[in-house]
Amino acid sequence: MQDTDNLVFVEVRYRRQSRYGSGLESVDRHKQDRIVHCAMYYLQRHPQAARSAARFDVVALRPAPDGLRIDWVRNAFDASP
Repeated sequence: MQDTDNLVFVEVRYRRQSRYGSGLESVDRHKQDRIVHCAMYYLQRHPQAARSAARFDVVALRPAPDGLRIDWVRNAFDASP
């Protein structure tokens, strides 16, 4: 997605139960590496998009008594090793 001058790669996670951790916790280092790899591939295939600064967000969804709870973490991690 585009957010002003930033190209944003968003990982969306849903957890019905927190037995194995929250949606935010499920985006571990291994998952982050996979997302960064996909972002690099996308930027290679779309060089015009590489002109924008990139950001990685995580959106975690979970049930709540009044509907759905949404936790959005902007700039959740970076592409450094």
